[in-house]
Amino acid sequence: MPRLDDRIAFVTGAAGGIGSAICRHFLAEGARVAAADLDSGAVKEVLGDTAGQSIALSCDVSDENQVRQAIADAVEVFGGLNVLCNTAGGSSVRDGRVTEVSTDEFWRVINIDLYGTFLVCRYGIRELISAGGGSVINLTSMAALMALPERDCYTAAKGGVAAMTRSMASGFGPDSIRVNAIAPGTTMTPRVASRAHTERARKLAERHLLGVLDPADIANMAVFLASEESVHITGQVFAVDSGVTIS
Repeated sequence: MPRLDDRIAFVTGAAGGIGSAICRHFLAEGARVAAADLDSGAVKEVLGDTAGQSIALSCDVSDENQVRQAIADAVEVFGGLNVLCNTAGGSSVRDGRVTEVSTDEFWRVINIDLYGTFLVCRYGIRELISAGGGSVINLTSMAALMALPERDCYTAAKGGVAAMTRSMASGFGPDSIRVNAIAPGTTMTPRVASRAHTERARKLAERHLLGVLDPADIANMAVFLASEESVHITGQVFAVDSGVTIS
């Protein structure tokens, strides 16, 4: 029996490297998936021929009205939600030291990675409660667990996601909702691959004891956290990082 046969999942950042892998793995395990991204056309390509099992939604996770509407659309189509997977976000080459980076970049990352996660949880958890419980999966980063110089904006956002994960796990446990986070190491998405040639990227890659990761590695953990296999796991930040945070 597929591991997610009775699950309805809402996934943000669904057109990205990690988000698309999570959508595909969820679908392969039998879940119905509401896949949300700024680029709904790209999401449709990710979903392929899965009509009836999936829908593509256009959504800017930093816009409260769009998030509320996307959640409502998913519930209208599928009848409820059991899983929230907050994948939207990511760092950029515009990040830097707190004394030099632009405040625009700080607020860009905070709005997408942290506030976006907050908004999806704000409206999505209400649907999980209505369904009798479920699983929230937040994407944080190795940046929340180790020092990464010149990434002060991204570190702030992902550290906030990790802290909020623990807080929500405590608060919503009585509602049979478990909240966990995945902290990926360097994962070879198209965006990461585009700057893998830089000296800083090469040095960080060398610290990954088992090599850099594939998006499928993160998706496998997401399937576990969405399934009943993790029914008694909550408030945890799982480092899927090839050992970089201990190297």
